[in-house]
Amino acid sequence: MFERAVLGVDPGIATAGLAVVAMEGRATVLVWSTTVRTSAGVDEALRLRVLYGAVRDALAEPHPESVAVERPMWGRNVGSAMSVARATGVVLLAAADAGLPVDEYPPLEVKMAVTGIGNAGKDQVRQALLRTHGLKDVPAQPDAADAVAVALCHITQSPLRRLHREAARADVAEALAKVTPLAMAGRRRQPRWDAE
Repeated sequence: MFERAVLGVDPGIATAGLAVVAMEGRATVLVWSTTVRTSAGVDEALRLRVLYGAVRDALAEPHPESVAVERPMWGRNVGSAMSVARATGVVLLAAADAGLPVDEYPPLEVKMAVTGIGNAGKDQVRQALLRTHGLKDVPAQPDAADAVAVALCHITQSPLRRLHREAARADVAEALAKVTPLAMAGRRRQPRWDAE
């Protein structure tokens, strides 16, 4: 069916965006998107359970192979940031339960990957998804459109991130190989004071 499918998530308690974007040959396709809404009058734990169920269901079909989440921004409204952080935790838990890897992307990186402009507005992001990337049926609802952008960002950026991680691991392994013999050679035997 699809070569590679990604669930993109714009986390939140009141509204969260979910979208599956897939590669079909060389084309990027929006498989589906939705907005998960919870009522303000309901206990936060129950609202998080609703989000968990929606993410779990989204991971069941069409079986995305990874999850991309927009990383929360910590601004002046700490209460709102905490709620988004809790929602992010629920998404991470659902992905872990499904055995899927998760990558988080800050909003600036998502906007740069989609529009080329780090401070692009929500409408600019949506228009770039439609016009520049040729996705059809991008939702007008901002959270769902952001989820599409996060998934697309992952499709374009994850190969670069993987190469960067592999290069960093190789650099660390090389550095350790050089340092370890030196550290061992410089080690002296410690005298034993208790021996007589």
